[in-house]
Amino acid sequence: MNTLTREAEPNMEIGQVEAASDHQDEHQQHPSGIKRWLFTTNHKDIGTLYLWFSFIMFLTGGAMAMVIRAELFQPGLQLIEPNFFNQMTTIHGLIMVFGAVMPAFTGLANWLIPMMIGAPDMALPRMNNWSFWILPFAFTILLSSLFMEGGGPNFGWTFYAPLSTTYSPDSTALFVFSIHIMGISSIMGAINVIVTIVNMRAPGMTWMKLPLFVWTWLITAFLLIAVMPVLAGVVTMVLTDKYFGTSFFDAAGGGDPVMFQHIFWFFGHPEVYIMILPSFGIISAIVPTFSRKRLFGYASMVYATSSIAILSFLVWAHHMFTTGMPVFAELFFMYCTMLIAVPTGVKVFNWIATMWRGSLTFETPMLFAIAFIILFTIGGFSGIMLAITPADFQYHDTYFVVAHFHYVLVTGAIFSIMAAAYYWLPKWTGNMYDERLGKIHFWCSVISVNVLFFPMHFLGLAGMPRRIPDYAVQFADVNQIVSIGGFAFGLSQFIFLALVIKCIRGGEKAAAKPWEGAEGLEWTLPSPAPYHSFTTPPEIK
Repeated sequence: MNTLTREAEPNMEIGQVEAASDHQDEHQQHPSGIKRWLFTTNHKDIGTLYLWFSFIMFLTGGAMAMVIRAELFQPGLQLIEPNFFNQMTTIHGLIMVFGAVMPAFTGLANWLIPMMIGAPDMALPRMNNWSFWILPFAFTILLSSLFMEGGGPNFGWTFYAPLSTTYSPDSTALFVFSIHIMGISSIMGAINVIVTIVNMRAPGMTWMKLPLFVWTWLITAFLLIAVMPVLAGVVTMVLTDKYFGTSFFDAAGGGDPVMFQHIFWFFGHPEVYIMILPSFGIISAIVPTFSRKRLFGYASMVYATSSIAILSFLVWAHHMFTTGMPVFAELFFMYCTMLIAVPTGVKVFNWIATMWRGSLTFETPMLFAIAFIILFTIGGFSGIMLAITPADFQYHDTYFVVAHFHYVLVTGAIFSIMAAAYYWLPKWTGNMYDERLGKIHFWCSVISVNVLFFPMHFLGLAGMPRRIPDYAVQFADVNQIVSIGGFAFGLSQFIFLALVIKCIRGGEKAAAKPWEGAEGLEWTLPSPAPYHSFTTPPEIK
């Protein structure tokens, strides 16, 4: 295929890059200690802050999931009150979406995009610092709501009205404020990504030479700018309904509670793709490297990603089949939802075609990438089932839905983030990670995550509703298995933490290009990457 373009090979030697960056470092003293992290405008430092923040949030949200699974280990109320159970499910969801997955992708974007396009830094470095440092405050506000009288948000992460308006606790104002701050951070990050990619590519790096990770992030950034204001609008309406006497979502005052769902899911469905498109870029970098082949069908991947982004605005109401929509609307959303599976399928076939007859090796990043392809596809198939309107009437609000979106977001988004961490860790730290520990982490994670989420499909098909602290006795055995899988998956992540700390502290020195099949500008820089990536932009042949 002549649409295949080779990722940029610069004509700048590694030594030259090193010399340029050393020369720069001599002339500029960088702050050290706490000041380095508070005031930094360097894209690598900010990327590191985002990644560590997201990992801390991942463990925090995971701890809440452990509370949920401990309560569900047996039928009956064991450990916590139903109201606190609802707070755990709500804040677990909010933290995992806005605190773990999205900041992790933003951290990867900060670290990698300038290095991949041959830029010295992000385009708007001060805004970059600001967009990170408001996040810890947002999550401090959200978590502090748990200690208020009446407790934290208890209406699910989707905060449907009237649960979030008429019946919500007093801490709802803190919840709304923290969501606004998270949204501001996301929009600033997205603007920065777009400006950097559009304006700061190295000479000769045309659009169809961009690495796919850069493409997927560019498209994700436009999605963020499009939908974050919608979220801001809907939380503001919740705020005024609760505290200022408006009735946007109150039928008694002429409002409509179903309108809330339309507005929320118009944000919420593109949001799902915001959390998965960067994954596609990561997997498209890793699979060719360990297959020792070019990515199959580069151009078709770019077009598929763009079409997913456009279609993501036409499918929101598939979350609402049971609200009593007209049949015409149900048909429209059913077909659009099935249509969005096509470009996603294109990507899966492209990855498999890339591996086909390649000389594969199975280092940890490749293991996570292959697990991603298989398990994310399971999440995709259950998504097609949920798209069938009459079938969705059965699955709606059961554990089948919980299984579906956790296959997409845990074995999808989270596994791809882990794959990226293993793949670029040598470039970040200058040291090779412990491959044996990496493989232990992989196998513990992949076995436990399936013990955790796969049986939920059957729980849902048997009729177990989601978001409840107690359940009928016939679900007891399966719930026990699920909880054991959950605890095992949670504990497995501490292996990853140990591996990262060990890698930062030392180990075998990494070459500039530690992976034999790797292509792209970031592998022309020495490991660890210098403070300024490209002081002189490389020429792309």
